[in-house]
Amino acid sequence: MHAIQNTLYVMTPNAYAHLENATLRIDVEREKKLQVPLHHIGSLVTFGNVMVSPALMHRLADEGKSLVLLDDSGRFKARLEGPVSGNILLRQAQHRQAGNTAFTLEFACAVVAGKLKNSRSVLMRGARESFDGEEARSLGRAADNLAASLRAAKDAADLDALRGVEGEAARGYFAALNLIVKPQAREHFQLDGRSRRPPLDRFNALLSFLYSMLMNDCRAALEAVGLDPQLGFLHAVRPGRAALALDLEEEFRSISADRLALTLINRGQVTTEDFDLREGGAVLLNDKGRRKVVTAWQERKQEEVTHPLTETRMPQALLPFVQARFVARTLRGEMDGYLPYQAK
Repeated sequence: MHAIQNTLYVMTPNAYAHLENATLRIDVEREKKLQVPLHHIGSLVTFGNVMVSPALMHRLADEGKSLVLLDDSGRFKARLEGPVSGNILLRQAQHRQAGNTAFTLEFACAVVAGKLKNSRSVLMRGARESFDGEEARSLGRAADNLAASLRAAKDAADLDALRGVEGEAARGYFAALNLIVKPQAREHFQLDGRSRRPPLDRFNALLSFLYSMLMNDCRAALEAVGLDPQLGFLHAVRPGRAALALDLEEEFRSISADRLALTLINRGQVTTEDFDLREGGAVLLNDKGRRKVVTAWQERKQEEVTHPLTETRMPQALLPFVQARFVARTLRGEMDGYLPYQAK
């Protein structure tokens, strides 16, 4: 048994989430759609125009459960939670190390190394599974380029140089992802570079939505161990930016979000009908598409993997929590350096 904080996602426009005795109830047009005991819920995440009763907000805060507000496309808007009870000594260590230039660069290098290794594993798997010899070779070359970027990252003299290596590697990686999309799906799912705000194609819209959910999971993991998600090392600190959550997210992007996006596309589980075109060329998942992706995301998180460091089997949902504990141990000086999760 694994104790996993369950997240309830509410996506239906104009849904009403409210408290009924010790349960959380969801109504749509005054008709009950869902009712679940509150103790089964770890956090409530709403997309777009979803109403939440004040009584439910108070109860969630009292019980240490978070309420997260996302817009229609899954972009983070706000988070409501009760008083912070994080470990003040740990946060002091985090702030102290953030002022340590050598530590900051070492930690950021570890984050980038984790990202590049996992991105490379996605490309190498794509090469192995490709039925086209030339495309397999192209994917292999792209994987080799990431290996070269990994070596360059280790020699980076400062954060700007490291970010430059990471940015160049990301451009090559995203260009290569198109070769993992099955030929019959490429007409409608092609990455024309990485576009974010807003996404300009269906593949980017799918990635952005998945990254938003991954980001929320990473932030929750960091807060669960008492860390400040705003104070990062690779990502620059800016008001309203969860920089440490972005740091933690990097090692999981390719193996959690990108792999799932490719699976959904290649299996035909998401189609052109799951996306809407907005003014200015923006492409966003519609309500039907969001439901499909959230369901697949929740199912994927329950799949078990073996963590290479702890050598224990666990649901993928627990991986950010394990890595958040490694971040805390590194900041305390209990580990020589941060060791990111590496997929097999």
